Amino acid sequence: MKLKLVVIGNGMAGMRTVDELIQTAPDRYDITVFGAEPHGNYNRIMLTPVLFGAKSVADIMIHDFDWYLKNRVTLYCGPDKAVVDVDRERRCVIAHDGTCAFYDKLLIATGSLPLMLDIPGRDVEGVLGFRDIADVETMIEKAASKRHAVILGGGLLGLEAANGLLQRGMQVSVINRADHLLNRQLDHKAAAFLQRQLADKGIQFHLGTTIQRIDNRDRHISAVELSNGEVLPADMLIMSTGIKPNISLAKRIGLDCQHGIVVDDRMRTSDPAIFSVGECVQHRGELFGLVAPVYEQAKVCAQQLAGQADSQFKTLSSATMLKVTGIDLFSVGDFEGDSECQILQLIDHGLGIYKKIVLRGDIVIGVILYGDTSDSAWYLNLVKDKTPISAIRDRLMFGRIPLARAA
Repeated sequence: MKLKLVVIGNGMAGMRTVDELIQTAPDRYDITVFGAEPHGNYNRIMLTPVLFGAKSVADIMIHDFDWYLKNRVTLYCGPDKAVVDVDRERRCVIAHDGTCAFYDKLLIATGSLPLMLDIPGRDVEGVLGFRDIADVETMIEKAASKRHAVILGGGLLGLEAANGLLQRGMQVSVINRADHLLNRQLDHKAAAFLQRQLADKGIQFHLGTTIQRIDNRDRHISAVELSNGEVLPADMLIMSTGIKPNISLAKRIGLDCQHGIVVDDRMRTSDPAIFSVGECVQHRGELFGLVAPVYEQAKVCAQQLAGQADSQFKTLSSATMLKVTGIDLFSVGDFEGDSECQILQLIDHGLGIYKKIVLRGDIVIGVILYGDTSDSAWYLNLVKDKTPISAIRDRLMFGRIPLARAA
């Protein structure tokens, strides 16, 4: 008889693991998946094109309902099928409507939740996150009849939401506590290039401030008051101030949790029958919010579930790209450096190009590219592989050079 695998979470991390497992050991498990959204597994990264109308929800489906049937994967999805408890002694998963599934191995892939700041006046209509299909559908609906959108947070997701709503015809203001955009991915110079280009599109920016109060009219947001005293009209407020691992279920059933669900190099939790992957996990003290390391976790987890005990997860450098039409931006590694580092820079305001390479000795440890990202894959490999660049140092700024020929 096949072993029983139950997956809690029908998102990109859990289903990538299922995909890898079906390819590696197709006959090893009967697989049951629980998801809280009423959809198949979709590409959450592509919600931005759905927001501004370039793609439909059907376009971003990775696994539609037919896929589950074809691969004999049992799917329980929708709010009633959200898992509310796990009986670890009986090895049984229990959903909100009482649906039960027994397991030999359990995979928790509950992902993350948007960080909704506790701002006075928050609990009114029109205040939402940017995390799932339902959020995007609400934003599209309101954009059809409303005028003013405010985005709290100048990170990747916030800027993508701002651009999407701008293309829907709204007047958009971005509020950011830090004094420059993408402060976790860019330095001040690159952020200045980005802000100018977005401002030229029509987005307004309020930096070095935040929202201290939300006003409403008939229980619908009407304005926001900033900490500098300025008041902005607001028909919609998108909070894009970060994410937090969704670990409430794991904590409730007694798994070892800190900021995330603690896993070892094999993606096992403190219960040897339970694995975990994705934005809900904490590995060697680190949390994850980008797709590349999450997919690597899924690969390792699938190999473990398939019986390949030697596979282990190691954190690798992940790159940042911004999905805004007409903007080319790339960032990877340590782009600030320290006193032992050397920094190479190229700035061309006329062409809108900024390049920054951070070196420690003859190793590239960080790169920012703005305006020209054609060589981003090459620079990413230099960082990941810790490739010595002494032979091409004088030409490093100008892009891809075959190392063998350069030597």
